[in-house]
Amino acid sequence: MKNYKNVTVLDHPLIKHKIAILRDKNTGTKQFRELIEEITTLMTFESFKEIPTKKVKVETPLETCEQEMVPESSVAIVPILRAGLGMVSGVHTLFPTAKVGHIGLYRDEETLEPKEYYCKLPEGIEHMQVILLDPMLATGGSACAAIGFLKKRGCKNIKLMNIIGAPEGVKKVAETHPDVEVYISTLDRELNEHGYILPGLGDAGDRIFGTK
Repeated sequence: MKNYKNVTVLDHPLIKHKIAILRDKNTGTKQFRELIEEITTLMTFESFKEIPTKKVKVETPLETCEQEMVPESSVAIVPILRAGLGMVSGVHTLFPTAKVGHIGLYRDEETLEPKEYYCKLPEGIEHMQVILLDPMLATGGSACAAIGFLKKRGCKNIKLMNIIGAPEGVKKVAETHPDVEVYISTLDRELNEHGYILPGLGDAGDRIFGTK
């Protein structure tokens, strides 16, 4: 696959270990959900290395010093419904005060294009660093549509985080939205004829919520 400047594939032993368990068809709902959160936290640490900070004065038991902190209300978490919900707590572990918005999409049966059926975003999101969440980046259609909806609402600083990605989806997002930073923990081989990622891990939403 072509190397894109706006795409980072994370290569960390802890993530690889957790992905191996995540893929296993015998991994139950509880453990699967916990792994999604843990992997998301590790990815968040890596993807926010350059987040803007502000200098503040902190009084230690010995003296006052100058320290850097992430400003309040500077980060917004936006999961793509429904599977993206499973990643929210993983980001909140590192950014507990981050506001949360939601984007719901469905695929039009005639055009096969993603359509928005729900969108609720925090006030002032256009001034925040937005992290868009979805465990799987398959065709890239939903991700591109969600990014487009965010841009229409004035968002300029957008990151996309996916746990598993297919080359087809990475290509579509990277070329359609070159200004968006894309973070993927694992790049899989391909999509099958039904649009599922191979080797993948099945339907992430079903495995997170215990549905079929």
